Amino acid sequence: MTVLRSAAAIAAGCMVLMSGLVLGLLLALPAHAADLDAFWSTPRKGGNSFNGAPPDEAYFRALAGTGASWVRLTFSKWPGKQRDFLIGNADDYTGLVPEDLATLRRTLDAADAAGLKVVVVPLSLPGARWVQQNDGRFDDRLWTQPRYADQSVRFWRDLADALKDHPAIAGYNLLNEPAPEKGAGLAEDADLAKRRAWQLAQAGTPRDLPAFYDRVVAAIREVDPLTPVMVDGGWYASPRSLAAWPRRLADDRVLYAFHMYEPWAATSAPNMNRKVPLRYPGAVHGVQWDAAAVAAHVGSAFDWADAQGLPPPRVGMGAFGWMRQWA
Repeated sequence: MTVLRSAAAIAAGCMVLMSGLVLGLLLALPAHAADLDAFWSTPRKGGNSFNGAPPDEAYFRALAGTGASWVRLTFSKWPGKQRDFLIGNADDYTGLVPEDLATLRRTLDAADAAGLKVVVVPLSLPGARWVQQNDGRFDDRLWTQPRYADQSVRFWRDLADALKDHPAIAGYNLLNEPAPEKGAGLAEDADLAKRRAWQLAQAGTPRDLPAFYDRVVAAIREVDPLTPVMVDGGWYASPRSLAAWPRRLADDRVLYAFHMYEPWAATSAPNMNRKVPLRYPGAVHGVQWDAAAVAAHVGSAFDWADAQGLPPPRVGMGAFGWMRQWA
């Protein structure tokens, strides 16, 4: 198995997930479960589909033509029957919107026809509407009001029940880039020791991301005991926030994901507007970023997995990128 430990490895593809699942005695499981075990046991490359409208089969065939074998597909930007696609209203979830679910299933059909596996991922959950669909305001309710955690658990149970038998489905990514730390006393660039201390202090509170995930996964398992579940670490899927968790999740069929856009001040669009853009290798906000720094940042997720007794293939990079004009 390949482990991402260098800047060169990170630059090798737009998304690599190296996730192997130990599902027990495969002979005792349905064929679909065995297929998924084999799928995630091999290093995989794919792409993120965060389009504003449902992609068609030609789109997925173009992606497959790059050598991708899976797609991380969000539906939250698609126009729906109500304010929030599929959820209905992130202010008060009462059930999946049937027309939106039909649209999602047709899109999964298109991906399946192109030979791609799909991991579905929402940008919003009840009480956590995506900032770009919330007038630019970060929605903190999921991390402060327990009723929204209850609604999010119900949403995922409903969605898993609806999608569990679709042949394209290879995983459920519970929420894209959660940030329960935001506005709660932990800086986004905090060191690992401070992240660990903060995480321990949140035990049993609505901001306890691993505990929230455990609840959601348990609800999914009531209707779908086999499909892998993918979880992002906190602070927008930072590998160091994942490394701050005191434990792995209870379920054995979990894939742990991180995203890599560091150093954000240099890799993001505003850097291109600077008179003298920040460079790589180079200092960004007083921190020297080079191949060793990138390897250490990404490697923290794998170090955590090793300490938890998880093999490296259970950890993957769900997204990375930078401005293509950046020297």
